[in-house]
Amino acid sequence: MTDLFTVVNPATARPITDVPLASLEETDAAIARAHEAFASWRAVAPGERAALLRRYAAVVDAHVEELAEIEVRNAGHTWGSARWEAGNVRDCLNYYAGAPERLFGRQIPVAGGTDVTFHEPLGVVGIIVPWNFPMPIAAWGMAPALAAGNTVVLKPAELTPLTALRLAELALEAGLPEGVLTVLPGRGDVVGERFVTHPLVRKVCFTGSTAVGKKVMAGCAEQVKRVTLELGGKSSNIVFADADLAAAAAAAPYAVFDNAGQDCCARSRILVERSAYEEFLALLEAAVTGLRVLDPTDEASEMGPLISARQRDTVAGYLSEVDVTIAGSTPGGDGFWVAPSVVAVDDPAQRIWREEVFGPVVAVMPFDDEADAVARANDTDYGLSGSIYTRDLGRGLRVARAVEAGNLSVNSHASVRYWTPFGGYKQSGLGRELGPDAPQAFTEEKNVFIAH
Repeated sequence: MTDLFTVVNPATARPITDVPLASLEETDAAIARAHEAFASWRAVAPGERAALLRRYAAVVDAHVEELAEIEVRNAGHTWGSARWEAGNVRDCLNYYAGAPERLFGRQIPVAGGTDVTFHEPLGVVGIIVPWNFPMPIAAWGMAPALAAGNTVVLKPAELTPLTALRLAELALEAGLPEGVLTVLPGRGDVVGERFVTHPLVRKVCFTGSTAVGKKVMAGCAEQVKRVTLELGGKSSNIVFADADLAAAAAAAPYAVFDNAGQDCCARSRILVERSAYEEFLALLEAAVTGLRVLDPTDEASEMGPLISARQRDTVAGYLSEVDVTIAGSTPGGDGFWVAPSVVAVDDPAQRIWREEVFGPVVAVMPFDDEADAVARANDTDYGLSGSIYTRDLGRGLRVARAVEAGNLSVNSHASVRYWTPFGGYKQSGLGRELGPDAPQAFTEEKNVFIAH
């Protein structure tokens, strides 16, 4: 009997549909088909592979509204976010469509002959996608992997499989051959674990919690299998007294409450120079209470619900331990809602300051000077993202170089651009996604010497 998972709308807590979950046998069969398809896909001429990816991007572009509508219902994302996410799939496919004809090797001067290098695809790549950004994170793995000549088996999160399933259908509509891109809804301990243990899967891309990422990495080590990990974060938004405080306070909620805080790049710690602390908090209160937390089907919504009752209860557990300094609102109802919340923290040992809450909660703490700000920002096991607000661009660059994180922004909260590298320091991950070099991470570099 087929195992079914009931997909729920998080804004209403009502079922949307039932999705069959792949068994171990079905997973093995899909990997075998992907391996069989690899031989012909890697042999497709670079220009033709590029044309197929551009065609896929065009088909996705024609379905952006449909994909966004699915994500609004399935993940509780706002319309603005969901449209950006579907567009990001299109943009990644277009960007990496330029890669097949640009996977350059090198000619290296040697004595007695000619030496050349080649970038050759790995084979089957397993991509494990989380529930917080189902479409973009799928694209960040599959677009460069396909461009480099690999085939892909992709496991969406059990909670949010619907856009991935539609993207697989659109790939076939665009002309990608059967077996080149396969989407397998299933449990992590069945499908995801099989990606790690199956010898024909030559690389695993995992985005999710640090705890699970460590297990994926340990499993891949058994076969010396390539792995890219994009894991948790506890990023800092550092606001100096010389910054435009009104602009910094107005932007801060969108840096942490986007996707209801379910974002590994969320600036969930705000460090404010002590002389500006009270003024910043007053400005922040107006920004937080003015945030439009509405049913995501409302085009005006700026923040939706959490993904599940379990996630809502986890976040509520953190908030039960502290006094909330500033609280926004929710529309109520049966959905998985938590109000955007600001907590003033004076003890860096507090759980809400140290752990990734993954909800609409931000902790605020004062600092004394630049060295103190850097020390507090770096006092974490994570190192994914962060922001620095200051009018002194020399200081902005200096602090950005000192903070141990993979993606820093000065007077901005932007973390992700598909044409620049993305990844974390410390326990926030291993390897880099996106940017011009991403396809090379899905290749082996081969060296060939030809004697004269």
